[in-house]
Amino acid sequence: MSTYYATIDWSHDGGDFLKGRYSRLHTISFDGGTTVAGSASPHNVPLPFSVEAAVDPEELFVASLSTCHMLWFLDYAKQAGIVVEAYTDAAEGIMARNSEGKVAMTVVTLRPKVTLADRSRVSELDHLHHQAHDACFIANSVKTEVRVEPV
Repeated sequence: MSTYYATIDWSHDGGDFLKGRYSRLHTISFDGGTTVAGSASPHNVPLPFSVEAAVDPEELFVASLSTCHMLWFLDYAKQAGIVVEAYTDAAEGIMARNSEGKVAMTVVTLRPKVTLADRSRVSELDHLHHQAHDACFIANSVKTEVRVEPV
């Protein structure tokens, strides 16, 4: 068993709290020392009460799935003796009503583009993506449909 931590810190900016006219800007600090600016998504809370430049929970969710997949992919490539030169993923999350009628992240599509040192091994990429998807802790933890569509 492993335990992971994040500290979320927000304080009232003096806006009219009861009317929802307050900033959603906060910090997210991770146990390794990194701190990032967080906010509600401007899709959910209008500007200026959200901060477009900050990371929102929906983006963190998509990034978490994408990062988990990439890390497993790189590990399986290493185990197969395949040298990965570059990996880029233009991941996308779709927020919609789910089958229960609740707003949820219903689909996350990963679009990894992988560059190999030895291009003759490109045919092995689909298998590595399948292995990575099956192993990803985050994908195994959510109800969201996670699609992997290599570029």
